[in-house]
Amino acid sequence: MVLDIVKFGNPVLRQKGARIEKITPEISKLIEDMFETMRAARGVGLAAQQIGKALQLTVIDVSEITDRPSTLEIAGKPAEVKSIMPLVLINPEIKPFGNAVKGPEGCLSFPELYSDVSRPESVEVKAMKANGEVIEFSCGGLLSRAVQHEVDHLNGFLFIDRMAQEDKAGLKPDLDALQQKTKADLKKRKGE
Repeated sequence: MVLDIVKFGNPVLRQKGARIEKITPEISKLIEDMFETMRAARGVGLAAQQIGKALQLTVIDVSEITDRPSTLEIAGKPAEVKSIMPLVLINPEIKPFGNAVKGPEGCLSFPELYSDVSRPESVEVKAMKANGEVIEFSCGGLLSRAVQHEVDHLNGFLFIDRMAQEDKAGLKPDLDALQQKTKADLKKRKGE
């Protein structure tokens, strides 16, 4: 089922997600719905906060992106990125490393807004998969950027928090308008 994507201005986007202690049928269904929602919105990642749930859960799939390559290492050996796609990360722990690299980012919670964001070029990841098994890998390129962006969501951070001040200032009118619309929609829903 395609779920509604929460937009900037909704307080859930600033909430740190709760750890998931076991994979219940509800969590499995949520994962399925999150993939469906992400694909319908033509995104490469979606965090639970973006569908209104403050949980340590994100889904990622960069397998169709060809113009922004990714790298992957499992147990210190190069691996095919598609071998772990689509990717579910539950309770992820990450260690970014390498030089900071500027690159374009957008976010499904900020429709039509894009900016360059500086992030470490690579990241080590340890998380639980949808079946409860632990997955560990290192990645670079778009996959690294997507992992860092989504894990930020799980901790209540947004990509606008990582932008250079001048870039964020340039988007201020659009950000203010989006935030006002979201708050008005929330108020309307509460009044229903």
